[in-house]
Amino acid sequence: MYYPRRAFLRKSGLLALNTIAATALTPALSARIKDAGFQGQDPVTVASDEALWEPIQQAYRQSGDFINLENGYYSPAPLPVLAAQAGYIQGINETPSYYMRRQQEKDREAIKAKLASLAGCASNELVITRNTTESLDTIISGIDLQAGDEAIMTDQDYGSMLAAFAQQAKRYGTVNKIINLPLLPENDASVVSLFEQAITERTKVMLVTHMINLTGQILPVRAICDMARQKGVEVIVDAAHSFAHIDFHIKDLHCDYLGTSLHKWLCAPLGSGMMYIHPEKIPKVWPLFGDQDYEAHDIRKFEHIGTHPVTTVKAIGDAIDFHQEIGSAYKEARLRYMKNYWVNAIKDLPKVRINTPMKDHQSCGIANISLEGYSPKELADALFDRYRIFTVAIDHQAVKGVRITPHLYTRKADLDLLIKAVKDLA
Repeated sequence: MYYPRRAFLRKSGLLALNTIAATALTPALSARIKDAGFQGQDPVTVASDEALWEPIQQAYRQSGDFINLENGYYSPAPLPVLAAQAGYIQGINETPSYYMRRQQEKDREAIKAKLASLAGCASNELVITRNTTESLDTIISGIDLQAGDEAIMTDQDYGSMLAAFAQQAKRYGTVNKIINLPLLPENDASVVSLFEQAITERTKVMLVTHMINLTGQILPVRAICDMARQKGVEVIVDAAHSFAHIDFHIKDLHCDYLGTSLHKWLCAPLGSGMMYIHPEKIPKVWPLFGDQDYEAHDIRKFEHIGTHPVTTVKAIGDAIDFHQEIGSAYKEARLRYMKNYWVNAIKDLPKVRINTPMKDHQSCGIANISLEGYSPKELADALFDRYRIFTVAIDHQAVKGVRITPHLYTRKADLDLLIKAVKDLA
């Protein structure tokens, strides 16, 4: 049976408010969002209080034609970020070359300082990029690897990163060792052991994904990095889905390199990312584009990429402000609460398989499910065609299912419809 989103919400008495103008927030709503700052309260308790999250939900505008539970690819920017970016576009368009020559660099450095504060590193250790792929491919192609040198990665790492290492192997004769990562590992120690067992005297670097994009599994990155450091192996961390999703600082991970996309969980404009390099490693990494303006140890050597949309860079600061008004710990707790809410409601159904570990330190807002009798595409199509719930089919050698990724604007009624849909299909 077809259950239109609005009909279901009206029937439930939980019709989502979607009347906020797309250009800016009203002063009253802005004040309510600031008042919803949960400082001093228990994050777990706050996570389940729907009234507290309602003004934050109103800060986003989404189509009423379907329920978007696929925020892993790209998360929408909240209205104040959109309004700020629109203002930047107009302002820079009115002062084009003057801004680019006189003001651009100052603004970029100010945004980098704000981003560094959120990330927990120094501003001279990071570069603003367009996405995770650009960040990590720059590192993978920029480190010096010789024929026979080994790189370790898993079968569940993102395809673009695996492709970058495959290209290095073809070009320079390096060796890629791909380990099989279990969907539901026994414990963190078993995951660390998988990486450790793959290391040989030829191993130079390993890629570790903080939060697996296929399932949402969180890996024990710090333990892996500490083990690798003892063996003289560098670690590149893919933080595409963990940054601004779970509460951590880069320095907590003890990694050498890290890349992420800011248009995912930080909700910055589309086409914004970040690359971190430990200061001791900066001199040894070659930029993707040639540069003669900065010394080898200066992180700014990676910023020589030509003319680019600086309005996106400026709006990163507004996305950080919005994120900070909520607080990283409270955002993580809310995302985990929503995942647990819908998963716990369907996990014991016959034919349903949960492909994501459920311990709090092993996952947060993302989960992957399979349904017996449905291919990933068939399940994703059924959810959309019959219930107008948009997800993404994951048909991978390591896991076959549908990835569900709610966000802060997701309402409980949306998840209730998801639960009903899975129960009907099962």
